[in-house]
Amino acid sequence: MPSVALNSPPPIQTLTFQSRSYLHSAMDAHSSSFSSFSAYLRALSLTPSRLSRRAFSVSTSFDEMTSTRSTSGVHMHRTLRWFDLVGFGLGGMVGAGVFVTTGPAAHQAGPAIVLSYAIAGLCALLSAFCYTEFAVDMPVAGGAFSYLRITFGEFAGFLTGANLIMDYVMSNAAVARSFTQYLGAAIGISTAKWRLVVPGLPKGFDQIDLIAVAVVLIITIIICYSTKQSSVVNMTLTAIHILFIAFLIVFGFWKGDWKNFTEPGDPKNESGFFPHGATGVFKGASLVYLSYIGYDAVSTMAEEVRNPAKDIPVGVSGSVVLVTILYCLMAASMAKLLPYDMIKAEAPLAEAFARWKWVSNVIGGGASFGILTSLLVAMMGQARYMCVIGRSRVVPAWFAEVHPKTSTPLNASAFLGIFTAVIALFVDLDVLLNFVCIGTLFVFYMVANAIIYRRYVVIGSTKPQPTLSFLCSFSLTAIIFTLIWHFVTPGRAKTALLTVTAIVAIVVSLIFNCVVPQTRKPEFWGVPLMPWIPCASIFLNLFLLGSLDGMSYIRFVFFSILVVLVYVLYGVHSSSDAEGDDSLFVKNGEILELQNNFKV
Repeated sequence: MPSVALNSPPPIQTLTFQSRSYLHSAMDAHSSSFSSFSAYLRALSLTPSRLSRRAFSVSTSFDEMTSTRSTSGVHMHRTLRWFDLVGFGLGGMVGAGVFVTTGPAAHQAGPAIVLSYAIAGLCALLSAFCYTEFAVDMPVAGGAFSYLRITFGEFAGFLTGANLIMDYVMSNAAVARSFTQYLGAAIGISTAKWRLVVPGLPKGFDQIDLIAVAVVLIITIIICYSTKQSSVVNMTLTAIHILFIAFLIVFGFWKGDWKNFTEPGDPKNESGFFPHGATGVFKGASLVYLSYIGYDAVSTMAEEVRNPAKDIPVGVSGSVVLVTILYCLMAASMAKLLPYDMIKAEAPLAEAFARWKWVSNVIGGGASFGILTSLLVAMMGQARYMCVIGRSRVVPAWFAEVHPKTSTPLNASAFLGIFTAVIALFVDLDVLLNFVCIGTLFVFYMVANAIIYRRYVVIGSTKPQPTLSFLCSFSLTAIIFTLIWHFVTPGRAKTALLTVTAIVAIVVSLIFNCVVPQTRKPEFWGVPLMPWIPCASIFLNLFLLGSLDGMSYIRFVFFSILVVLVYVLYGVHSSSDAEGDDSLFVKNGEILELQNNFKV
């Protein structure tokens, strides 16, 4: 198999004339299942055979960087360096985190929300390692979708990618709505005056927010224009925002009172640093995990990075570490200023500093800057996910097109920008947050499984059963631990059960590490301490998933069923059309004839 240098664009230009002609003829077959109603009915009758062939068909890194990438036509320019990625990471995460999730999480964890952010940050860092190895090995814009597609197949990639896009849309809508609160705090106008209440609509869907819609649409225009210029805008706003954050931390520790770490505002409420125990801390961690979704957006920009092997590890992991430190300091500052039970769910920082009118105005302005950077980065990320899913043809290839003048995925950016604006128009903050958290944790859980599978299994030459058995047994152990933690009455029996379950998880990992050899070594950058770091990520993601409420699972299952229907009714037929005579894809570990036409 020919090799592709990661530090230069994949050699699409070296396709022979015959390869180009064949590739485009295969793409032209895309409409065959949808050319007429009768053609679609015939396609539906072939659904079982197409599902069996396509659902678990895997792509390769080579395909993702060559034939699949060529669907977009024009390449995205490689203009980003490690400092651009760190800037995107800081801007993407800090803007959403403390300003949106701190309020709801503080009511769960109390002053121990500082630990909630630390736990969520550790979980994000472990996941970031997994993302980094994939992104360095395969620097394309697909993120988790591409990682799952080359590991577990097309259906797993689509299910994960669709959930992640929905996470982005929901979180961006939530952040846009929080912008209204902070803008109001900055200029002294109540949120109620910014929003229109529509009688008759269900609670949580009855407040129309036109400011949030305007912000989303303006940012959509910016990201459609240029990636490098978007980076310049982000770096400028982020620099201002970091100065603002430093001010908040210093002022909070200076003016706050340590008694707020142990005493509630209302004596009737639980007191102490852990008012709701360890359960509250972990539930808070599951809520604030939304704050770390930005590093995933950074990995989607791998296709636009000059030197992926050097820039991506620093950009992704470095931004997560810096953001975790900032979050913990900001949460401690806020907890010192105000008892946890007096922190509002919306605009919590503005409430914490409300005693100082001028500071409250500064917070509103500073938070507004942070929210803008968060939206900018996250909306760039969601567009690149949609672009690469379009390349795979499980959604219309129209989304994959890169504009020749801007070198950005214009169609995907515009479509998702409008979709986000519609959601931000009327859906309330608390409705959005739970949906986002469960989808994010699920995606990060899947990526951690994928990196282990990819290290230990080479399709066609390695038996996957030992690795799959380990992943299933380890996940089952983590689920049992989570169920014991949440449902068994505290006492010696619970402690014993938790200890035994943890020991079983460690022993299973030890046996796997000793018995099953790694079959793939990363050439440039790999997750250290394999398989321990991905296992820890799997365990923490499942544990945090267990901290979410029942409605989150209902929404997640409902959306996942919707994704399956889209795949069965459209995606599998569209990708089957693009498959042609199997020349574009890998089957059973064999790289087929199209790849032989590349000259590297």
